[in-house]
Amino acid sequence: MKHALTKLSAALALSAAFVPHAFAAKDVVVAVFSNFTTMDPYDSQDTLSQAVAKSFYQGLMGFDKNMKMAPVLAESYTASKDGLSYTFKLKKGIKFQDGTDFNAEAVKANFDRVTNPDNKLKRYALYKNITKTEAVDASTVRFTLKEPFSAFVNTLAHPSAVIISPAALQKFGKTIGQNPVGTGPFKFVEWKQTDYIKVEKFAGYWRKGYPKVDTITWRPVVDNNSRAAMMQTGEANFTYPVPPEQAELLKTKPNLEITAAPSIVHRYVSLNTQQKPFDNPKVREALNYAINKEALVKVVFGGYAIPAEGVVPKDVAYSTKLGPWPYNPVKARELLKEAGYPNGFETTLWSAYNHSTGQKIIQFLQQQLSVVGVKAQVLALEAGQRVERVESWQDPATAPVRMYYVGWSSSTGEADWAMRPLLASESFPPNAFNTAYYKNAEVDADIAKALATVDTTEKTKLYANAQQRIWKDAPWIFLVTEQLLSARSKNLNGFYMMPDASFNFDEVELK
Repeated sequence: MKHALTKLSAALALSAAFVPHAFAAKDVVVAVFSNFTTMDPYDSQDTLSQAVAKSFYQGLMGFDKNMKMAPVLAESYTASKDGLSYTFKLKKGIKFQDGTDFNAEAVKANFDRVTNPDNKLKRYALYKNITKTEAVDASTVRFTLKEPFSAFVNTLAHPSAVIISPAALQKFGKTIGQNPVGTGPFKFVEWKQTDYIKVEKFAGYWRKGYPKVDTITWRPVVDNNSRAAMMQTGEANFTYPVPPEQAELLKTKPNLEITAAPSIVHRYVSLNTQQKPFDNPKVREALNYAINKEALVKVVFGGYAIPAEGVVPKDVAYSTKLGPWPYNPVKARELLKEAGYPNGFETTLWSAYNHSTGQKIIQFLQQQLSVVGVKAQVLALEAGQRVERVESWQDPATAPVRMYYVGWSSSTGEADWAMRPLLASESFPPNAFNTAYYKNAEVDADIAKALATVDTTEKTKLYANAQQRIWKDAPWIFLVTEQLLSARSKNLNGFYMMPDASFNFDEVELK
């Protein structure tokens, strides 16, 4: 098989803090919603950091702006009949930004690194099925798997599956996340932790004529209104997300274009099923009835979302439509009473995001839960708190997380990565992102069997069975699938939101 803050005036004042830096004529300024964690995609857990890393990194495979998979550093691949071996032919004549040659040994160095459990990289779980990576010759690399893995090529298109310069890996070691060197269109210049990451055009980029801009400056701006203000003043050329409450105003600005793009971004509240009262299925079911998803869409998302229709968003391969879960606070109170909580209970609700929309969402959820007697103390976590208190926690028995508002996009475009890292029992933190600490042996078995088969009919059945069981068990409060609301200045072309909330800027141009 060969496969070729407040009011806008205050926000405007705040945005003035970003003026002092002088940018090149062809500098694209992108205002984003959060700080970055690391520029080592193999050790990154957030879509935003991986999206920025696309400036300097590329993988063997990738996705276009519509999430259609295509070769990038690879020319083609072949798969063995038993599904245990994949051989990739590589593009020739490509160099890393430090002058090192891109070749099969470079590919091997990267996958040997991530598949070594001693390195404790956060993306180990995604690649642990690789048992051996071989450099057959300079332009041929072969992966041998421990067991058949039908989503393997999709996995190599994941934004973490990049090829880092082996010379840089040797030179920087554990600090490679602050010193990225890849084959991408831009090379790393500077990272001021809470201010910006700056990248500049790589003169030796292998795609001739690209990039068409000199620099990109990535600015984390947590406050939604400040990002909107930067678009109005011209301090930013692109921003995501646009706060829904600012969308109508920005639409009136003749120099701006607002886009609401479809997505595979699922928003949910995970419930720690290993801790009371969330170990009781009736409590989890009650909480799903307690939240008015239609109201959430209108009040917080400004209409730019739809109530969640299942465990996996509809545009992800092998998704099954099961909902949405109806709003019924009376039923919620009945179930709480049956579970032994006639007067509700007290708990904590954390948000993985501390931007304005994230805060509004947990405040909305707090109010809805109070109607059925659940008193939730809310906290929006900063990036460092999120990593420490949730993602890096070692012992499930002592995990402090209870209710956790978060989102996920399957950046492989396939149901495996929409389910396994979130809902398989092997994926408890810190291994992956099963923050519900959910465990169902039948779900585990269905996910494993689906990965092992190349029979599309069987795979569809297995994934459907798993999603139905998860929906019934309700380890999450299933909220919404959102639209991606972004703004760009009309002199910026070729910069897009992808369905997984990443960015595509291969063709970026500033006129």
